[in-house]
Amino acid sequence: MDIELAPILLTLAFLLIVISFVQPVAKKLEISETVLLAILGIALGSASLAIINSLGFELLETPAEMLINFPINSEGFLLIFLPVLVFQGAMAIDVRSLAHETATVLLLAVVAVAVSTLTIGLAIYPFAGESLVICFLLGSIVATTDPSAVAGIFREVGAASRLGRLVEGEALFNDAAAIAIFSILIASLVAHQEIHFNEAVFDFLKEFIGATVVGAALGLAILGFVGRLGTFPAAEASLTLALPYISYIVCENMLGFSGVVGSVASGLIMSAYGPSTFRPKVWKFLEELWGQLAFWAGSLIFLLASMFVPRLMMGMTKWDWALILVASIAGLIARSIVIFGLFPILALSRIAPAVPFRFQLTMAWGGLRGAITLALALAVVENRDLSEHIARFIGIVATGFVLVTLLLNGTTLRFLVVKLGLNQLSPIDAAMRKQAISIGIGIVVKRVEKTAIEHGFYENVRRNIVKQLERRQKKINENNNFKTALDNRDQVTVALMTIASQEKTILLDFFKIPGLTRGPVIQDLLRSVEAMIDGSKLDGRLGYILARRKRLKPTFRLKFAQFLHRHFRIDRPLMNCMRDLFEMLLIAHLVSTSLLKFVEERMKTALGIHITDIVTEILIGQAKSIDDALKTLRRHYPGYAEMLEGRILRQISLYFESEEYATLANENLISPELHRELNRSIDANHQRLEKQAIGGFDLRDGIAERLAQFPIFSGVSAKTLEKLGKEASIQFVSPGTVLLTRDQKVRSVFPILSGVAEYHQAGIDRKLEPGDIIGADCFIDKRKCLAAVRIIKYSHLLVISSRKFKKFLEENPQVKVRLERANKDREELS
Repeated sequence: MDIELAPILLTLAFLLIVISFVQPVAKKLEISETVLLAILGIALGSASLAIINSLGFELLETPAEMLINFPINSEGFLLIFLPVLVFQGAMAIDVRSLAHETATVLLLAVVAVAVSTLTIGLAIYPFAGESLVICFLLGSIVATTDPSAVAGIFREVGAASRLGRLVEGEALFNDAAAIAIFSILIASLVAHQEIHFNEAVFDFLKEFIGATVVGAALGLAILGFVGRLGTFPAAEASLTLALPYISYIVCENMLGFSGVVGSVASGLIMSAYGPSTFRPKVWKFLEELWGQLAFWAGSLIFLLASMFVPRLMMGMTKWDWALILVASIAGLIARSIVIFGLFPILALSRIAPAVPFRFQLTMAWGGLRGAITLALALAVVENRDLSEHIARFIGIVATGFVLVTLLLNGTTLRFLVVKLGLNQLSPIDAAMRKQAISIGIGIVVKRVEKTAIEHGFYENVRRNIVKQLERRQKKINENNNFKTALDNRDQVTVALMTIASQEKTILLDFFKIPGLTRGPVIQDLLRSVEAMIDGSKLDGRLGYILARRKRLKPTFRLKFAQFLHRHFRIDRPLMNCMRDLFEMLLIAHLVSTSLLKFVEERMKTALGIHITDIVTEILIGQAKSIDDALKTLRRHYPGYAEMLEGRILRQISLYFESEEYATLANENLISPELHRELNRSIDANHQRLEKQAIGGFDLRDGIAERLAQFPIFSGVSAKTLEKLGKEASIQFVSPGTVLLTRDQKVRSVFPILSGVAEYHQAGIDRKLEPGDIIGADCFIDKRKCLAAVRIIKYSHLLVISSRKFKKFLEENPQVKVRLERANKDREELS
């Protein structure tokens, strides 16, 4: 290699030392880290140029040349740093919360970039002396915003989480939009070809959609590998590190799609499914690892790009400053048009939640530009196919635009956020804060007293500290407006959001136990919990209940498996679905029990007896539904249920054993060597249990015996009932399912093995229970269904086609006689 590696590594080490001081210095000076990085980069670049171009600094010339001629170009900036930044941003964002803001985020990421490109290009065209395409090229370069400075300020001052989510969501895609437009424009300039609008839009959409599909597919593939690896954190971390680069390069260099969107899509897949695929400890490690990688990548790209600023700005004139001013004002106007003009339209059309005016004002002023803009400007400067005056024009105006936004908007954004009160807690959080402090201090007082007595602190010391705490608690209690600040509905909403969050914590605790359950089951449960949290936020009690009810409703996968089972006699998919359903219900039952205990022990003090009673009533109703479904499956498949519960309990016992050994090791009661040996033994037991995984079960097991208990089948031989059971298909139905509707032609009958259905006709309701056959009366009378039949408890049904049931009645006329007599009796009673 012509380039020596040692000077490069030494320069990188120096830059890492520089950025290590950025955070503490920025905090002390109360300025954005990105602004400070830009200042440092410009200072380093200026100092290096001064040393190289002057005499008497021979000792510093070599390091100065290394800094100013660091072997990385614009392509290197994008290829090395950009995949890491966008992947980490996507991985760290809450996908489900972002889903509610999809329209707003896409408006900011795509429409705002296009509007900025056009507005800035048209505004500067009369003054630039360049072609309109070149002006649009400048507009595309400065259209992409840098979220790092803005998000950093929001975090530091404690701005509303939704504001940060909107800015970070915008950043996920606006780089891709700007780079896509930039690529189209620069390609036309180099090739001296006209731009056709329809083709440009088609290429733009193709890049986005294609990259989304490819990136998501690669993300799912990597997660599939992780699921098969077992517990190897180093290998799992290595796979996640490879993912953004594979997505970026495959999309960008091989398929002609957007590499940025590919990396974002794979990151969003990781965010959505990672917590339920990786063990909680590994996921936490990955979050910390990627946070550190993003810090290095973001800081280095900004510092290195800023070092090019002095070279890009050399030879500036007063007219250049005028062009920069025009571009900056046009950029602010363009962003304001989108935010103030289109956000209200989204809200009125109910496409997206309304964005408060204070948020809009902050987002309009917070459109800072950064490293990607500098990298794209550098790409133009480095392009040998463009003339020198074009490169100079783009380089100077784009760089000046970045400096204006950083030094003007970036230094005043913190003041604006505080002035608008966006750093204050919401009314619910403010009321909860006082309540939490009041409860917390009460508990602390008791613990302090107990600790002081046990350890023999001076009586005066103990008394003074306790009195200080009690005075503080009294003051808080006097100002505690939790009951009055929030109405009953808001208090219930807070309670349900707390319950859903606690359920998520319990599920993740269960997930820590190796082999307790499989990834898909945990993923389904976690998705359900996230839906409950979102439902509570949006619609309170009703939203929470509706989201929880969906847990027991049949999924598309189960419906498709039942279709295959019923029409093609393919049992394996349904058996796998039932296995997952068994595990899900058992885990949900364990979680439900833990939640009721949590409400009784922790929430009653925080939220009061009235709110706790409401929440308890909701939880008891939900627990009953879960237990009904679980009992239905246990009743029909007792052997499988016993084996499954035995495996889960053994895994839990091994986890408790591991925790106990960890406690002994922390207390130095056992040596590290012994602790490692004990852990190896536990790991071996976990692996043995996982190898002894429970297989499937016979879906028709015990059906003949259940049919024999039907009064209508009394006297029918066991062999005949066994044949009927084999010919029938099986259906598991959740509450609320409408099985038959009025005036519907009955093509099948449904013997109820367990559960309850409701027969509703002209104000007459009749319950159908195990032993009844839904639709048999219509079949016997050869008429359409006169009533609607709805399932009201989780039910296990057989499905027998009319043709097969007719043949069965012909072979067993006594059954037909009993059905006719039962129909006649019901008609007389009605």
